[in-house]
Order: sequence, then structure tokens, then C-alpha cells
Amino acid sequence: MSHSYWLRRLFWVLPTLLGVALIVFVLLRVVPGDPIAMMIPPGAREADIANLRQLYGLDKPIWQQFFVWISAVAQGDFGRSISLRENVLGLVLARLPATLELAFFATAIALFMGIFLAVLGEFWRGRWVEKLVDSFAGFALAIPDFLWGLIFILLLGVLWPVMPISGRLDPSLEFNNYSQFFLLESLLRGEIRIFASLISHMMLPALALALPLAAMIARVLKNSLHETMGQDYIMLARVKGFTQRRIIWHEALRNALVPTIALTGVQFTFLVGGTVLIEYIFSYPGIGNMAIGAVIQRDLPLIQGLVLTFAVLFIAINFLIDASYRWLNPRVRQR
Repeated sequence: MSHSYWLRRLFWVLPTLLGVALIVFVLLRVVPGDPIAMMIPPGAREADIANLRQLYGLDKPIWQQFFVWISAVAQGDFGRSISLRENVLGLVLARLPATLELAFFATAIALFMGIFLAVLGEFWRGRWVEKLVDSFAGFALAIPDFLWGLIFILLLGVLWPVMPISGRLDPSLEFNNYSQFFLLESLLRGEIRIFASLISHMMLPALALALPLAAMIARVLKNSLHETMGQDYIMLARVKGFTQRRIIWHEALRNALVPTIALTGVQFTFLVGGTVLIEYIFSYPGIGNMAIGAVIQRDLPLIQGLVLTFAVLFIAINFLIDASYRWLNPRVRQR
């Protein structure tokens, strides 16, 4: 891989984060609404209001507030939450693992469903099965993830209550965790009941996030498979007497997956952003749910910390996607 390419990418990371921080900081202070007014009880004295403004640095000009805040961020201090009265960085780090586990679980479901549907559609190309796969993909893609969430809550949580529709873990279970990555930790420690409870609580929100992504994966991969099936080495495999199933699974799928991996990586960033509404709908304790509460409470330090966290996640994920794509494509790797 070209070292100059990666140096250019790294060079733009800091300006990008600074730009995001500046835009969010200014917008939050231009939008109507006073976070201090939401904290104080009715009839509070002007002196108390002034003291609170001074405590959170809201009594200074905007440019001065920004430089004070960004200087603190550079030292690892994201400020103190106005509504929760806790350190912002600690709050974000405590909730981030739950969101990452949900996003990765949803991506795994989407990949499994998308690959299965694409292979099924290609294997039965020109028949009613392919039409059924295309119809399902169009239907799944037409409905947004938050609407899928509401549908699942109504069908599988209310009318036919077979799955939990809120929380992350059954309250009756005790889990003495050492980290916030509950799913991974319970699996490594062999806590099967905890692991099963975590999966059951994640299933519906993960499905709601996964269905639109699975539809996109199925469409892209099926088209890619169709193009790959026309290549010379596939013709040679047919001459050798390979079955259609073996040709698709062992010969064509590996090369057809390259654009699908790139698509999945790009869509993963949007999926992480989509957890905001899904977590709120399912009362799932991740940073998305916390972001909704921060916006409602006008908790400026917490919103700023969450936006920066999302920005860092997007940049890191894009780096990984680009590296994977270049590693899988030798022609691109040399650029």
C-alpha cells in the first residue's frame, strides 16, 4: 500500500474532527433553548442561575467557550454532563460497548441473511424463487429500521410476546461484569444464561437494524454473482463437471464478495448512526439512547461528547474499510 496515501488520510483526521466539533458547538448554542433553565426549579433566584452559568462556562462568549472546551478535550476532559452530573467521557465509555455489540450483531445478521438470499436468488435465477428474493429485498429496503422496530414490538412483544422488547439483560439475572462488553465477556466466561439473555434482548433491535442492510447486501451480491458466473474460470469449472452449488459457493462467491464487503463497511457507519432511534424505541442502554435524552435535556457537554464519539467511530470504520478493500484488490493496493 502507498505510504503517502495513508499519511494524507491521517493528516485530515484532526481537521475533520475540529470541523465537526466547531459546527456542533456553534449549532447547539444558536438553536433556541436554555439548558440551565431546564435544570433550575420554578422561582429560582437570579444569583443561583448566574452561578450555574458560571459553573458550566456558559457566561462567556461563544468563541471563548469553544477554545476552553476544545483545550479540555485535547487533554481527555469532555466536560461534565448538565443533566446527569457526571463526567461525559465516563458516561460515553460506559454506554459505547452496548452500542458496538448491537451494531456488530446486526451486521452479522444482515451478512448472513444477505448472502443466503443472494446465493438462493442466483441458484434459482429466472424462476419464482428469484422473484421472491427480489420482492423481499425491495420490501425490506422500503421500510426504515425504526418502523421495523415498531412492527416487531407490536407483533413479537405485544400481540405475541415471545421476545423481550426493552433493556439489555433480564433484571432477575446477576452478572458480576468486569467490562461493559457484556456479550463478549459472558461468552468467554461461559455464562450461558447471561449470554442467552443478552442475545434475546438484542434480537429484535438487531433485526430492525439488519433487515434494510440485508436487502442491500442481497441485491449487490446477487448482481455481482451474476457477473462473476460469466467469467472464464467459471466456464472452466463447468467443463470440469462441477455442480452449480459448488461453483457458486466455492468458485464465484469469494470474488463476488469483494464489493459486498465494501458496501457492508460503508453501511456499518450508517447502521451505528441508526442505533439512535432503535435504542430509544427498545430502551436499550447504548449511546444512541443516551443521545436522545441529551437532546431532550439540552445537555450541551454530553451532546458534544457523543457527536465527537460518533465522528471518531466513523473515521476509524472508514479507515478499516479502505484498508480491507485495498488488501482484497491488488490493483487498488498499488495506488
